[in-house]
Amino acid sequence: MMDEERFITSTRLESDRDSEVTLRPQKLTDYVGQTKIKSNLEVFIEASKKRGEALDHVLLYGPPGLGKTTLSHIIANELGVELKITSGPAIERAGDLAAILTNLNENDVLFVDEIHRLNRAVEEILYPAMEDYALDIVMGKGPSARTMRLNLPKFTLIGATTRAGMLTGPLRDRFGVILRLEMYEADELAKIIKRSAAILDIDIDDDACYEIARRSRGTPRIANRLLKRVRDFAVVMQEGKVNKKITRHALMLMEVDELGLDYTDRKVLETMINKFGGRPVGLETIAAATNEEAVTIEDVVEPYLLQLGFIARTPRGRIALEAAYKHLGYQYDGQNQINMFEKSKDEDDE
Repeated sequence: MMDEERFITSTRLESDRDSEVTLRPQKLTDYVGQTKIKSNLEVFIEASKKRGEALDHVLLYGPPGLGKTTLSHIIANELGVELKITSGPAIERAGDLAAILTNLNENDVLFVDEIHRLNRAVEEILYPAMEDYALDIVMGKGPSARTMRLNLPKFTLIGATTRAGMLTGPLRDRFGVILRLEMYEADELAKIIKRSAAILDIDIDDDACYEIARRSRGTPRIANRLLKRVRDFAVVMQEGKVNKKITRHALMLMEVDELGLDYTDRKVLETMINKFGGRPVGLETIAAATNEEAVTIEDVVEPYLLQLGFIARTPRGRIALEAAYKHLGYQYDGQNQINMFEKSKDEDDE
């Protein structure tokens, strides 16, 4: 199963774009979850409005699909200003950034997705823009070159990234508000699914909402995607009514199990257990054995398996842990696994 066919990947798919706009909450009061972030943002936004100043620059980071883009829309709506959206890879030259910044109005919000992928030359231009609200433009070349400073309106930069560690220190230090988005609990996802169902006019009961929520890997994007696919099964098989029975049947046919693992997740775990006998195995070896891209396994599959405690990364390679054996119904050779894991840890300490 290719990655683009996976229902439970947190990466945005083309089919998500229109529905995300429809389902996206517009106010903090409608935003479910991330309680600490919401309470802090309420204070920061209210303070900036009372002072009549632009909100300090905001960095949002965390796994994909948790609502970073949604929060940027909410911040702009709460401030009552316009939101301009771009992404790191889209800003190729310093001139592109200059064009975007000079078209902003006072106190506007500029949202830069995947900000860790900004070109280094563009990033250098961004420093004075964030700090002094000015652009330093070099005119001419050689001995006749001169620098001109162009003043910008006060604005708020919201940067979003799934890899905060890839941000340079100077860029990260210029953000006044740094917020980490956490994975959602099943109860929170159930509320999101209930709200989405009401917007999409889906007749769904509470048990079905929770059944989808607990298989959504803590990610609202996946929850909404599964909701739409379950609705399709309900329309064909049950006149549109979504209950727990049709939900379980639909998710079984889509090969999404009780913990949210799909075919690819199970294939990786079974390869580690069966083909390599539970011994430590390298990422490239797993990729070759499963016919998947190494980057897909590392960025999409492994994070959730690590979170569940199904695998561990050691200096000698990846190993499947006891929880993975039990979930897949395999017998766990505890002592052998422990010895290999402890040996790997000892070698790392040395």
